[in-house]
Amino acid sequence: MVDPRLALLVFAALTVVALAVAWPRRGLLARVARYRRLTERVRVEDAVKYLFHAGAGGAPVPVEALSGALEIGRRSADELLDRLAALGLAESAGAGARLTKAGYTEALRIVRSHRLLEQYLADRTGIDPAEWHEVAEAREHDLSSEEIEKLAVRLGQPRYDPHGDPIPTASGEMPSTAGFLLASLPTGDAGRIVHLEDEPRDAYARLRELGFELGKSLVVRARRTTGVDVELDGVVVPLPRALEAAVTVERSRARDTTRARTLADLRPGDTGRVLRLSSACHGSQRRRLLDLGVVPGTDIEAEFRSASGDPVAYRIRGALIALRRHQATWVELDARGAEATGAPPDDAAA
Repeated sequence: MVDPRLALLVFAALTVVALAVAWPRRGLLARVARYRRLTERVRVEDAVKYLFHAGAGGAPVPVEALSGALEIGRRSADELLDRLAALGLAESAGAGARLTKAGYTEALRIVRSHRLLEQYLADRTGIDPAEWHEVAEAREHDLSSEEIEKLAVRLGQPRYDPHGDPIPTASGEMPSTAGFLLASLPTGDAGRIVHLEDEPRDAYARLRELGFELGKSLVVRARRTTGVDVELDGVVVPLPRALEAAVTVERSRARDTTRARTLADLRPGDTGRVLRLSSACHGSQRRRLLDLGVVPGTDIEAEFRSASGDPVAYRIRGALIALRRHQATWVELDARGAEATGAPPDDAAA
């Protein structure tokens, strides 16, 4: 005869298991179904974004290209395109596909999410710059349209991401881009960096190691079969030919360049006007400077140096703040808005 207590225990255990499997929204079956939906949604959004980038200008994108980019088989790529067509996001075009108007709108939403996330990672976190793209790639699917707009407001509606890529507006407009590849800049000519390609990751990391940053001025000093010699901040840097295509510049009138004038160059009594924060400043350091009011157009006066010469006290918006020299070098000044007292140089500034 079966022990009633054992039977009751077994029944209770089976009930718990059944609830764990079939519980609405929280059970195992619901989680699996949600995971499958999420996976499908991510693949659909990844496909839409790839068609947007690869099919610029409305050019059809071959199925093989989609298959390779998403690392899926040809059959899966065909099925994915069928799914996009059923959703009204893409249409057949020869041996490939291209986005419909609805698909283009959806692509802009995803791109906006991705680039705003990259800007957030640059401004508000300490994540390594080489990881911004991959982290944004993973999280871009998590934001709803409402969350994307809240993030945009929080960041001040930026027009470009930290690599110089334009961020689509909420209404679907793409800010204009300027410039041309560094490879097209003649020897002896100067330019300003307006975009750095962030893929592949290793190439982007190498560019940053060499000192390439958005907004920085450069001069092409020599061209060789293996690459180009570029002057950055008064130092000639050899750039391998493979990385030339990752740098976009706009022409500058200057024929030579020196290090940009920064807050660290001000002597006590001098006033400077903020032009920008260097792209080398990111994460908590950038957030702190922004919170202190160090934004473009703001006037800052150097008040006095500490006994050791570092840090230096600066007056901004009526408040006194102290910055280390390396922090002050992140604040680039507008030469047209800087005023000097003519005081003799301070040896501590060396």
